[in-house]
Amino acid sequence: MVGLPQRLSEELDGYVEQTRADRDRFVDLLRVVSIGVVVVWHWALSVTQWRDGALVMPNPIDVVPGGWLATWVLQIMPMFFLVGGFANHAGWSSVQRDGGGARQFLGSRLRRLLVPTGAFVAAWTLFDGLMLMVWPGYRSVLEWGTIVITPFWFLVAYLWVLLLVPVTIRLHQTGGVLTLTVLGAIIALVDVGRFHLGVAWLGLVNRALVYLFIHQLGYFARDGTYDRIGWRGQLAIVFGALAAMIVLTSLPVYPRSMVATRDIDFSHLWPTTAVVAVMTMLQTGVAMLLRPALRGWLQRRRVWKSVIGINAVILTVFLWHMTAKILVIAGYEALDLPRLEEPTRQWWLQRPLWLLAPAVALLPFVLLLAPLELRSRRR
Repeated sequence: MVGLPQRLSEELDGYVEQTRADRDRFVDLLRVVSIGVVVVWHWALSVTQWRDGALVMPNPIDVVPGGWLATWVLQIMPMFFLVGGFANHAGWSSVQRDGGGARQFLGSRLRRLLVPTGAFVAAWTLFDGLMLMVWPGYRSVLEWGTIVITPFWFLVAYLWVLLLVPVTIRLHQTGGVLTLTVLGAIIALVDVGRFHLGVAWLGLVNRALVYLFIHQLGYFARDGTYDRIGWRGQLAIVFGALAAMIVLTSLPVYPRSMVATRDIDFSHLWPTTAVVAVMTMLQTGVAMLLRPALRGWLQRRRVWKSVIGINAVILTVFLWHMTAKILVIAGYEALDLPRLEEPTRQWWLQRPLWLLAPAVALLPFVLLLAPLELRSRRR
């Protein structure tokens, strides 16, 4: 009997053969990079430790000289929304060419998103329920391991922008840059109200609007706008966004680090600030400048097959990567190995271990659940 890995490899070969000549492969690579950086950060670049009976993941950026600057590049999760905007624009155009509408488009996209997510929720609910029944004193994962469900803030935000695609596509077609400008101005005004006037709940408003803004940026990547403005226009976006980042993070309300640190209990992502929108414009400009150089590399069969393979299970990887890390932590503690709770020299030397071990622990989940995600896409 042909093994599962071989069957998956043969299926990927089929996808390689079916790739359209006009497909922008760089966007697929960008999706892999954005999720990959998040996974690596959670696995190896967080000082995971127990605090008050719960696992927490503070960042070591505060002990790295100039480390805050790296977060302007490595806080790349919002780029997934840009990729989503590109893909959803393409998907909407395809559905319309086939005579479909919002129902067909949303049905397909929601299935891709919710089927793997439903399997994740069902598995953890079953495990948690069994543990509560058989282990006296066991506390729910919602008490000790909320880091397991960290992907859900992203999924909720992505579901929000996905449901609005029929509306935002129309706004993009009729308003173009004006739509993006108005949205950006509203985001800026909301932050003024939140920080200058002290209206804290406005943070929830920008949590919705900023990701809508970034998703809208993806439409411009899809409709050829970045190609039309050329490298000079793309470079102007980079320098403009960089200047805005410098000005904004010089204000007392905005920390320079794009991630929360141990010495500053502030997150640009939760609630989301206007700085995240500017940061994504900076990252997008850089990405568009790199795109021509990487397009040729992505034509190589082995490279493209790897990109397709990772993208085929990208949601499974994202959903289960923290579960894999928790398994490694459990094994580490069962062996009574010392836990390092400070980013010392020894902690840094252990980073390859905390990258490799969770990757090995994740592999069975991917092999088991990959067919589920693939079926949700094929259908």
